[in-house]
Amino acid sequence: MIELYAAATSNGMRAKIMLDECGLPYQLRLVDLAKGEHTGPDYLALNPMGLIPVIIDSDGPGGKPLKVAQSAAILLYLGKKTGKYLPANEAAFGPFYDALMNVATDVSMTFSALLALVRSPEPHEPSQKILERRLRHYLSVWDERLSQQRCCFGDEVTIIDFALYTVFLRCNQLMPQLCEGLQHLNRWGKEIGARPGVIKGVNFDAR
Repeated sequence: MIELYAAATSNGMRAKIMLDECGLPYQLRLVDLAKGEHTGPDYLALNPMGLIPVIIDSDGPGGKPLKVAQSAAILLYLGKKTGKYLPANEAAFGPFYDALMNVATDVSMTFSALLALVRSPEPHEPSQKILERRLRHYLSVWDERLSQQRCCFGDEVTIIDFALYTVFLRCNQLMPQLCEGLQHLNRWGKEIGARPGVIKGVNFDAR
């Protein structure tokens, strides 16, 4: 059994989507960010960074418990564990990691920083505009890539699709103007969002 410590953020959704897509049994341990549970001593003992998500796999390598933090690391770990949503060709892993890290660092971190600015009691409009342009550029690059292929890494669904989808979903919900006119990205988003595992994965009432 896997324990998932998460909240309904883009990072938390990634881990839950992967568990639901892979059909792995798990227990969801909701972390109330608004109440600061991620900064309390119990959670910091689990992850000193105070970040979500975290999984604890009671049946890790060699049958020993294993803890994994960082959403991209969780996606990779579960992909290796189940043999799902990773490239079949080892030679593809260089560009695969390149694309995954772009989503996990560049796209996700820009969105997170922009969201923090928007929600700040003292927003800084020049910084906000810079991050909006940067995020729109990243999304435009992905839109171009998706004009040539069905999914983020070719025509088969991989963990990169789950990683990017949660940012796309939250961006569409909170800053829809940044996704306007990106027809290929929006086509892809509808297809990924219609998958049963993704529908369940973004729903934190579905445990």
